[in-house]
Amino acid sequence: MRRPGLYVAFVLGMVLMLSSFISCNWKDGFDEFENTPQGNFKALWTIMDKHYCFFDLKQKELGVDWNAVYNKYSVSISDNMSSRALFEVLCAMIGELRDGHVNLSSQYDLGRNWHWKTDYPANFSKDLQNKYLGTDYSFAGEDQYYKVLPDNIGYLVIESFLGSVSASRFNSMFNTFALCNGLIIDIRDNGGGNVETAEKIASRFTDERVLTGYSCYKNGPGHNDFSKWEENWLEPDRYNMRWTKPVILLTNRGCFSSANDFVCIMKTLPIVTVVGDSTGGGGGFPFTSELPNGWTVRFSSAPTFDVSKQHIEMGIAPDIRLDMKEDDFKAGVDTYIEYARKLINDQIVNP
Repeated sequence: MRRPGLYVAFVLGMVLMLSSFISCNWKDGFDEFENTPQGNFKALWTIMDKHYCFFDLKQKELGVDWNAVYNKYSVSISDNMSSRALFEVLCAMIGELRDGHVNLSSQYDLGRNWHWKTDYPANFSKDLQNKYLGTDYSFAGEDQYYKVLPDNIGYLVIESFLGSVSASRFNSMFNTFALCNGLIIDIRDNGGGNVETAEKIASRFTDERVLTGYSCYKNGPGHNDFSKWEENWLEPDRYNMRWTKPVILLTNRGCFSSANDFVCIMKTLPIVTVVGDSTGGGGGFPFTSELPNGWTVRFSSAPTFDVSKQHIEMGIAPDIRLDMKEDDFKAGVDTYIEYARKLINDQIVNP
């Protein structure tokens, strides 16, 4: 879920558009879309054509021509093909967009795309992370774990943003970290969740209201039909403890969706340094529609931009680029965590 004001306007706009689309017997430049392989193919292509928000970006970055995609896959559609064969063709078609928020759901499978993550080095080891956490870590909330490292540096792991934020537990964590020289936040392989959770956590790291980016939403059938940009602001949490010492945020290609939003937000804060690999992206709010045969398609319809008005769909670059070293891994050392500790310790010596 995006920011409340934009979200409400976006949903109302999408409902009206899709309702109008369906009420016209699925006619929009094509013949009526019947529940046949051909009808479902055309319905999916048209839904995406009119409501997906990243066509220009995907053409620029990946060379995706949506009209050419239609021609490429239409030859594979026949009325005597099986349902599973149709599903495979439709999944391959939308897979051309390489968007983790684009899925096709049927009664027997979920079509998905993982290229935003799997085509890149992992730069993460859960076993090594667990080694640093040990068994005496504490819970800051759902999927949020922390402890103080031996050199008096706080270490917080956020595995996902699916759960809610516990204000009391975060206050307890900051009390535990009160004498620490800095904080490492590790969100590697965080696949996202609720953007409200990401924003609530981020609000603990600023004393001021901060502009963090922009959003808009698709409001017409053309590839460039969008609403006016809306500013996204981060409000400081004025009712709970906040952190003002150095923060090193560890990222990799596994950071997606609301984790991507979290990095976009945190990168605007002066106390935060982002270290690691670019995030996996996922900068569009997902919406769903249905094909004549009942399959559900999910797609991005509301793009998010950073403070420089650049897309975050393809990922966010770190402030300091870093890769895991094989020798470190063999020695049981996490390159990312050790580099972050060194950064914080160096800031103490040379503030």
